[in-house]
Amino acid sequence: MAAKGVESTPMPPVAQSRMENFRKVKTSEQDSPLPFPDLPPGVVEMKVKEGSKIRNLMGFAMARMELKGTRQIVFSGCGRAVTKTITCVEIMKRKLGGLHQVTKVHYKTLLEVWENKDPQPDGQVEKLTVHKNVPSICILLSKDPLDPNEMGYQPPEPRDGLWAEDGGTEEDRLSSLPQGVKRPLALPHGELANKKMQD
Repeated sequence: MAAKGVESTPMPPVAQSRMENFRKVKTSEQDSPLPFPDLPPGVVEMKVKEGSKIRNLMGFAMARMELKGTRQIVFSGCGRAVTKTITCVEIMKRKLGGLHQVTKVHYKTLLEVWENKDPQPDGQVEKLTVHKNVPSICILLSKDPLDPNEMGYQPPEPRDGLWAEDGGTEEDRLSSLPQGVKRPLALPHGELANKKMQD
């Protein structure tokens, strides 16, 4: 809906129908160096794509990080692959533990080539090249300490995690339940305190 006093102008039907005749034939991203200046030569870089399978990525990445000589790994992804990149990093941090992290976010330029489906009268194919800026993320995971003053640094998560107060992990508590018993839902901290006061 247009704002008061402002007319919205829809795209002319001719331009709209003209773009419907184009199809995307190629997408490429401009290569850019990793945003981590002091990486050792031959560091493992996992380039996550929108269609990448997390199982395949993690199988390769975990095998490499479990080698003694591998100290660091970089995960990178752009556009729709950003969330998948973050998922891979979180899986690795949980499985290996003790990893230092530096995250860098920036924009990357994608080049899309579109072709007209209808050939021109002279037989030529009309092409359009579109430059798109998309969000991009690069995450460095390291077994060795990194500079804590660097922008985007995250220290390793504590091994005992959230369950340190109770003296056991969630798995320990749930595995002690008899077979077939429903697992209770966790209460938010405030409700848990109120419940203890009522008991």
